[in-house]
Order: sequence, then C-alpha cells, then structure tokens
Amino acid sequence: MPRPRKFVESDVVSSAGEVFAVHGLAAATLDDLVRATGLGKQSLYNAFGGKRELFFRALSEDREEAARAVSEALGHDDASPLERIRGHMLRMAIEFSSGDRRVSLTTRALVESTGEQDPLATATKAGIEELAAIYARCLGHAQEHGDLPADASVPSLAMYFVAVTRGMELLGRAGVGRAVLTAVALDALRALHGRRMDEAS
Repeated sequence: MPRPRKFVESDVVSSAGEVFAVHGLAAATLDDLVRATGLGKQSLYNAFGGKRELFFRALSEDREEAARAVSEALGHDDASPLERIRGHMLRMAIEFSSGDRRVSLTTRALVESTGEQDPLATATKAGIEELAAIYARCLGHAQEHGDLPADASVPSLAMYFVAVTRGMELLGRAGVGRAVLTAVALDALRALHGRRMDEAS
C-alpha cells in the first residue's frame, strides 16, 4: 500500500507561491522549493508533477484570491458603485506602495510569458478576464444608476481598470511611492466620470 501523505497540499502550494513570487518561474529552483515547502524533490514530483505544474497550481490559487479580494471590495452595497471603485483603487495604491508586498503570480506570469501560445499567457488571460468581469458588474450597476453615460463601453472600461491596477503593481514593485500611485489611481477614475469624480476627491 502507498504511504499516506503527511503534508497539506494547500500549505505546500502557498509556500511554493511565495518562492515563485520572489524569483518567478524561470529563476526559482527545485532547491528553493524544497527549502520553502519542507518536501523532498521526489515528493514534489510525485505530488505535483514538477516545478512548472506546481507554479500553475500556485497561479490558480493566486487568481482565486485576487478575484475574491476585488469582488469583496466592489460588492458592498453601502456605497455607490463608483465610490466602491474609488475606494478600491486608493487601497490598491496603498498596498502596491508597501515595500514588503510581493508581486502577484498573475503579474509574474504575464512578465515571463513568451507569447499568446504560451500556457502562461492562456492562464493569465483567463485570470484577467475574470477580474474584468468583476469590474464590469460594478460598472454596469453604475451605468444602470445613471452614474455612467449610457454609451460608455463597460467591457473596455473594465479591462482598463485591470490594466491600470496591474501597472500600479509593477510601479510599486519598482519603488514608486504611495503619493504617485495615489495620483495614478485618481487620474484613472477620471475616465469614468470626470467632473463628479474630481469633486468626490
């Protein structure tokens, strides 16, 4: 009989995700993963199939967490849809300017992807589309309430906010400070409803 596993897969995936967030897929070594997870190389292979497969498991967890966080931020009913987006963007500016914040695996995968046919691109595109759908729901509510023009393109605005937040993440990783990222967030909001958003800020 095979011996029962003596580790929790979710803990291993989380620990591996920290390694990949720091080093990326290409630069992370099996020795890095062994040290972080406490598993031997053979155990990692047996459980996950290899480094690349483990990265995709960690990427999937990262995508789910990102979608959950954005959904919670934009899903509260105690503020208008645009106010929810504004609050979310300003929180992102604070988080991304934190010096100890690791870059998301989605952003890592985007940077390391070699093109449209790369499985990394396929996986990250799915995550991007998932985030865009969450923004689109909130923006759609804003349009229904008359806070966005009827002819505004909700899908393109939703993807725009995904692009802005991913860009803010990379800028923060490069050391751009909170004041600049806050200004970026506020400028991004003007694409929604210039005069009213200016007044709200």
